[in-house]
Amino acid sequence: MSVKKLYINGEWVEGSEGKTFLSTNPATGEVLAEIAQASVKDAKRAVAAAKKSFYVTREWRDMDSQARGDMILKIADAIEKNKDELARLDAMDMGKPLREAAGDVDDAVHCFRYYAGLIKTPHGGAYDVNAGFGEMHSYTVHEPVGVCAEITPWNYPLLMGVWKLAPSIAAGNSVVFKPATVCVLSCIRLFEIFEECGLPKGVANLVMGPGESIGNELASSPDVDMVTFTGSTSVGQSIMRQAATNVKKIGLELGGKSPNVIFADADLEGAVEWAMIGIFFNQGEVCSAGSRIIIEESVKDEFVKRLAERANAITLGNPLDNPDMGPLVSESQMNRVMGYIEKGKAEGATLVCGGERYTEGECAKGYFVRPTIFDNCTSDMTIVREEIFGPVVTVQTFKTEQEAIAMANDTSYGLAGAVFTADGSRALRVIREIRAGITWINCYNPTYNEAPWGGYKMSGIGRELGIHGLEEYQEIKQININLKPGIVGWYEH
Repeated sequence: MSVKKLYINGEWVEGSEGKTFLSTNPATGEVLAEIAQASVKDAKRAVAAAKKSFYVTREWRDMDSQARGDMILKIADAIEKNKDELARLDAMDMGKPLREAAGDVDDAVHCFRYYAGLIKTPHGGAYDVNAGFGEMHSYTVHEPVGVCAEITPWNYPLLMGVWKLAPSIAAGNSVVFKPATVCVLSCIRLFEIFEECGLPKGVANLVMGPGESIGNELASSPDVDMVTFTGSTSVGQSIMRQAATNVKKIGLELGGKSPNVIFADADLEGAVEWAMIGIFFNQGEVCSAGSRIIIEESVKDEFVKRLAERANAITLGNPLDNPDMGPLVSESQMNRVMGYIEKGKAEGATLVCGGERYTEGECAKGYFVRPTIFDNCTSDMTIVREEIFGPVVTVQTFKTEQEAIAMANDTSYGLAGAVFTADGSRALRVIREIRAGITWINCYNPTYNEAPWGGYKMSGIGRELGIHGLEEYQEIKQININLKPGIVGWYEH
């Protein structure tokens, strides 16, 4: 088995210390690939390559927007051409069903195409200013930040990478990219596509290794102008501290414990359908998952009954066979989820369904957890307060609108949330009160390249996607012009 290498300054290279790690299929335990592990020295080499690309050779930075956009469109076309391969890599490496992985690839294609077009649209502005210093003209331009370090999670290996890579390179930056070590295969293939499409050397560099060493080096490096991270809040806090060393720009998309608020007048069957998507899509390994169902007391029993019936009917199996759910990403993640399930039982929540590892047939060696519903939950329970990142949902009840709002906001997170009701005025009123960055009314989970993504409170800083996603990777420069050069004489009395 050949070792998958790092990509630094346009070359595929071994790690400087000769270390490797294995990528395994969470459905079967099969070893998929051996991966070169980067050291701090390798991370420094990658940063140096990106810095040289941006500040010295400047080929990508100085390329006109039409040529840069054409290159990005070429990358999008190549991703689309290799869709089946990329989808299979994510399904085998991460565990999501093949159709979901294919959907991620489609989104990745559209994301590159979106930013290829966006960089051709007007940006900056011109301003009328006072005449205190003579005849002046003031305007702004958007410029690339410089060297960007990008650290991504394992739950959407390809797509989360593209959410960062597409806008950052579209803006003209040079990048050092570090995916989560659990799932790297689709990201390696993406960098092969970059090379095949002719992306200049040093513009995009790939390092793979442990976050505590590689991630810290990237976050603290004085030669990195910006660091972005998607993952846990605790790691995001560490990155903020490291980034303070040279006050670099940061972008953080962190954890969530999102409320799904359901009123008695809602279309109950529709609410059940969307709640299923909200918590069991991608095995519940979603930062914006609707993991807290907060439902009006009068309809709770009927809702839970229907939800449990649907959850018990979910099929689990090999992701390549397109079951409803695949395995969790790793044994450690499975054990973490099972630990929360045991804690929920111990703290007095009522286990409605699931709550156990699934080991039937071909799933015996995989990391499968049955869809799990806990009823009669209270706000002080661990399973209500902490992000589980698995197919586990809690149910709480309310009697009044104000109680529902208070329960929804009773969390340190603020990533996402939803409201289900037939009353349009109430829907808008309640959704405005929920302190979260991404919200839905009478649905759960749709996302779009054109709309910004990000959270409030401990769910992060900044936004990805949309115009805001491009602006995150840009600096705004103000330029003031004296149209009648000469001495103003402001010091004369």
